[in-house]
Amino acid sequence: MTATYRTGDQRGTLHTPSRELDLTEVCSVWTRRPSPFQGPSELDEQDRRFAGSQSLWGFGGILASLPGAHYVNHPWDNRPAEYKPAQLAAAQRSGFWVPSTLIMNDPDKARQFAAHRTGGVVYKPLWNTPYKVDGQAQQVWVREVRAHEITAAVANCPHLFQAKVEKAFDVRLTAVGNRLFAVRIDSPDLDWRRRQSLMECTPIVVPARAARSVSAYLTISRLAFGVFDFAVTAAGDWYFLECNPNGQWAWQPDSITDSIAHAVADRLQKGPETGRGCRRG
Repeated sequence: MTATYRTGDQRGTLHTPSRELDLTEVCSVWTRRPSPFQGPSELDEQDRRFAGSQSLWGFGGILASLPGAHYVNHPWDNRPAEYKPAQLAAAQRSGFWVPSTLIMNDPDKARQFAAHRTGGVVYKPLWNTPYKVDGQAQQVWVREVRAHEITAAVANCPHLFQAKVEKAFDVRLTAVGNRLFAVRIDSPDLDWRRRQSLMECTPIVVPARAARSVSAYLTISRLAFGVFDFAVTAAGDWYFLECNPNGQWAWQPDSITDSIAHAVADRLQKGPETGRGCRRG
């Protein structure tokens, strides 16, 4: 990769094994969980770490600052949008129903929080950190906890405890700009991700209030794309759980998956909902 900058001009070229790309011709970028930059394997650990860091700030910086390109989503907007506290703050500002949530590293406060929530409390990790037991990868699922189960180990790092929503079902909503695609998820588990073979997914209409809040959330978080999770009560209240700016959607029913894929392609080809196409020259 090569990039040049001078007064009134910016140019660049990306060479790959299959083609050469003029970076000034790039009008849309789909960012999908890129792997970290790694230095050449033949280097020692320190030099490899240095090369990887320079690649992030050099090549990563070039790809994230293409002139006039439309990003779905911009990598510099994706990262802050992945923080759970930032998601909860944006959800509040957007008008979503938000379950009472406590993030802290004080065992006593955690026990008090759990003891005063008659409907129950759940724990969820703030980040999906890789974890192994006897060499086997483990997943920390969302689970219900009681006050007496909270130990002094909570003091080691921040924990997220949240009032349990008495839900009738879950909803996974994928937003591509102002186009929303939602499925109702019926599962016997508190965390439907745990045994996906047992869940049932059916398309569902998004209520006007939730749609307005989704639009506000994307604007606040500077996102063109987001995957939202909701817990829906029997009364029809959609409680915000999280929004993953790089969430998965291809596991949903074919009709929904096809619609999302076309919406993403349209967004990349046509740009934002401004009537301006993706054109150069």
